[in-house]
Amino acid sequence: MFKKLLLIQLFLFISFCVVAQVPAVIPGQQKEVNVDNLPDDQIRKIVAEMKQNNLGMSDIDTYAAQRGIPQSEADKLKARIQQLGLDKILEKKKNEDTSQQSSQYPGRQLNSTDTSTVDLFRQNAPPEDTKRKKIFGADLFSNKNLTFEPNLRMPTPPNYRLAADDQVMIDVYGYAEVQHNLTVTSEGYIRIPNLGPVYVNGLTMEEAKNRITKQLSTIYSTINSGKTFVQVSLGNIRSIRVLLIGEIQQPGTYTLPSLASVVNALYVSGGPDENGSFRNIQVIRNGQVVTTFDLYDFITKGDLTNNIVLQDQDIVKVNPYKTRVELKGEVKRPAIFEAKDNETLQTILDFAGGYTDASYKENITAYRVNNKEREVVNVPASEIASFKLKSGDQFFVDSILNRFSNRVTISGAVFHPGDYGIEPNMSVTDLIKKADGVREEASLNRGIIRRLQDDFTPAIISFNVQDVVSGKTLIPLKKEDSVIVFSKLDLRQTYQVTIAGEVNKPGPFPYADSMHLEDLVLLAGGLRDAASLKHVEISRRIRKGDDKGTDSATAIIKQFDINADLSSIADARVTLEPFDEVVIRKSPAYSEQTNINIDGEVLYPGQYAILSKRERISDLIKRSGGLRPEAFPEGAVLLRKTYINSADSALLTNKLDLFYNKLEDSTSITSVKRMVERKYQLLGINLDDIMKKPGSKYDILLEEGDVLKVPKKLQTVQMFGDVYFPKKIRYDEGYSFKDYIRGAGGFTSSAMKRRSYVVYANGEVKSTRKVFFFNKYPKVKPGAEVYVPAKKEKKGLSGQEIVGLSSGIASIALIIVTILTRVK
Repeated sequence: MFKKLLLIQLFLFISFCVVAQVPAVIPGQQKEVNVDNLPDDQIRKIVAEMKQNNLGMSDIDTYAAQRGIPQSEADKLKARIQQLGLDKILEKKKNEDTSQQSSQYPGRQLNSTDTSTVDLFRQNAPPEDTKRKKIFGADLFSNKNLTFEPNLRMPTPPNYRLAADDQVMIDVYGYAEVQHNLTVTSEGYIRIPNLGPVYVNGLTMEEAKNRITKQLSTIYSTINSGKTFVQVSLGNIRSIRVLLIGEIQQPGTYTLPSLASVVNALYVSGGPDENGSFRNIQVIRNGQVVTTFDLYDFITKGDLTNNIVLQDQDIVKVNPYKTRVELKGEVKRPAIFEAKDNETLQTILDFAGGYTDASYKENITAYRVNNKEREVVNVPASEIASFKLKSGDQFFVDSILNRFSNRVTISGAVFHPGDYGIEPNMSVTDLIKKADGVREEASLNRGIIRRLQDDFTPAIISFNVQDVVSGKTLIPLKKEDSVIVFSKLDLRQTYQVTIAGEVNKPGPFPYADSMHLEDLVLLAGGLRDAASLKHVEISRRIRKGDDKGTDSATAIIKQFDINADLSSIADARVTLEPFDEVVIRKSPAYSEQTNINIDGEVLYPGQYAILSKRERISDLIKRSGGLRPEAFPEGAVLLRKTYINSADSALLTNKLDLFYNKLEDSTSITSVKRMVERKYQLLGINLDDIMKKPGSKYDILLEEGDVLKVPKKLQTVQMFGDVYFPKKIRYDEGYSFKDYIRGAGGFTSSAMKRRSYVVYANGEVKSTRKVFFFNKYPKVKPGAEVYVPAKKEKKGLSGQEIVGLSSGIASIALIIVTILTRVK
């Protein structure tokens, strides 16, 4: 029997434990992650874990799959990470890892002797910048301000040859006048009226003029006699088709005006590409190279000699470059330059515009790639003009040292501090004289010299400034010496005195020698009206005392009296010391007016000054003329200005909302709310008892800022909460609490009757009490509000909880049965 009771108790205990843990995990199912329910801190932890494992935003799906998170939740995780702005952290980490790997292993394994990662030009440039090396001349084709459009209004070039679709303008003037605008036919003829066709194809304008004049002289006989003249010019020009090939940005066939040159064709095609030559651009006509154009001649000299006018079916070929070198450092135009076979480093230096002002011209460092490895070549200034170039060479022009060969510096309390040039046998005395001497506040006991020794380690040399200035001591200077003459003002704490209390501008003021108490009061704007002329207190720092630390005093306190006109009192001149603190106290007899307000149903509402510290509410009612006949004393409220924090202010606002409607008949709800925002607090009073017993404990003393509000007589009762029809009900003296509940339709099924309470017009609250087994409801008065709270909603078990509970109980029952079987 005992064993069975023990088993039953065990069964009940385990059942209780299972029920308490039902919502944890459903047996046989994996717990799913709901990203919407995860706090922001958990999301940050996930991002930190991914960052530690070098995972980026693109790896979230893999990360989620490894942890059994479904794809829908993985998408939500991405959105949460982006919402919190954490995606930038993951992308930044990913990019850093990628850049580090690419910089350490740029497509191949490095052996221990590989020097390809050396920063050749000592610029510490990131990898992405070194890839965008500037090719000299390439900006001509990327500059939007340069178009290189052919000038169609210029005079016809002498070497321009006519062809099909050109317009020839013939002007005959003199004894005979006639004009013709004729177009060259595809066969190369122009047809002159009354004359016939004239072949002009391939002729220059001068040759065409001679041929046309000769033909016209057959019908105009005065041409040969010089009485009639012929002028031939070019009208609308034809279009030509030019083929651009080779190392060019956009190779292909282009239709251009017949006046277009080589540069025009290069511009429309984007210019040479990364491998294209800027100095070996050929124009091929009828299978023959007619010219080779060097773009550097135009860039550096403005020479367009070989920039010929193109003809139809011409071919412009941009050949690959043969030699390119790079020049960086202290030159005016650092870039990648193309060189011809006979050009030297001096030519490249000229292309770059020469050295900058801060360049080191004695040597240029060259980095060259030989058959097996890199090498460094020193190019002295004497060999620059003859140094032969090799494609891939990189030249670096260093800057001069950031140091001076003859500089000494003086700073501090001298009239002209700064840098000076050292002279032979120059001393500290000479340097101070060049700086126009020491200032009046200079500390003459000690100065220092900061000196760099022969091994460039710093050293400090001290000297007596007075002896040096007088010439008694001579200290020779060395290059880069720095002489410091200290100021007395910089060697001490800034002196000040402080004044507080009844002055117009209290605060700290700079201290000056021989400063008196009255001087400080004047600097503070004088005394205020409430200032007391007696017991002016000065607290002073203790500077001398017992060295053993047995003295417990912390300050020296002195008290003085001053005159109203701030004139000094004979034999009582108070001299201030640095860091003195002065306090001007308020006169004990001084009192400022304090005001209160009374609003509502009194004869003379408005603002009143408090007569004495013992004035009460009943005194204020008398001064305001008493209550009006329609006043409702039981609903009067007193608002008192009180400091409260933000949380208490919100709670107070909610409480005052309970009685705002009671003031509708007499005062403005908006004004009461405004007072609450000004940190006014409701103080419960019973004006009816106060008027019956003036001076009693109910008749409280008034304080500055008090507001007394007396409403009109109220004739309604407001119903709130769990009644069927919350509304206002007319007040009836014979009605009980339940009568008003019936008037609102009665309690609802969810009403908590025993928690009902009443808020009276003056803010007083009374709740329902329990007498034996019965509810004793509070009395209802005019203007009251009745509140019936609702019962807490009971939440039933969800389907998931029921399944879990059933599974748990079944498991326990199985355990009990097994134990009972074994016991038998």
